[in-house]
Amino acid sequence: MKKSSDNRNYLYNNNSVTRRVEFSVIEKNVGKNNKIIDLGCGDGSLMQILSKNGNSCQGMEISQSGVDVCKKRGLNVVKGRIDTKLSFGNKKFDVAVCNVTIQMVMYPEILLAEMKRISKKQIITFPNFGFILNRIELIFYGVFPKWSIFGYGWYSTGHIHQLSIRDFIVYCKENNLKILKAEHVGPGGLIGILLKPVVEIFPNLFATMAIFVTE
Repeated sequence: MKKSSDNRNYLYNNNSVTRRVEFSVIEKNVGKNNKIIDLGCGDGSLMQILSKNGNSCQGMEISQSGVDVCKKRGLNVVKGRIDTKLSFGNKKFDVAVCNVTIQMVMYPEILLAEMKRISKKQIITFPNFGFILNRIELIFYGVFPKWSIFGYGWYSTGHIHQLSIRDFIVYCKENNLKILKAEHVGPGGLIGILLKPVVEIFPNLFATMAIFVTE
């Protein structure tokens, strides 16, 4: 992926490979021999991983360059928005995945409702805006925290619906989404080593990312 000072329009090329720490967690929770839809699939890196173990994968992506790269890699991907009424039938998929994208769509509530409709199980991941360094940056510096927008500016990021782990749990309770499992990822480096013992105990405060499995 081409790095720029703006992450609202992702540009991918044929050499684009995305590596993210949560990929292995998602793969583990997807399992084997399932029919998967990856909503907001980017360059298809996650789909290539999930295609192993007998899984059948389909993707949907709004970036034309992402769609082009996926198709060149032989992946089944269509172009389109994921936060609108989708054309797939009820419970067409075993698992619907939305990886670090829900905070970037205009209508996250529609996306979640559609994921629930078209799949038996959902895997949703997102950056945790409640992370302690976000709170410190906002309280002491009075500026929008950059930890959850990966260093971009408040004006040049596609992260338009920041949410915390607690926000998501409340949403699930209010909208009849049963949480089957929740896993959490802490920050990297020395900070991550120091916080690792408390990430699972107080995830809303110390986790940088959440992975939820719902149905």
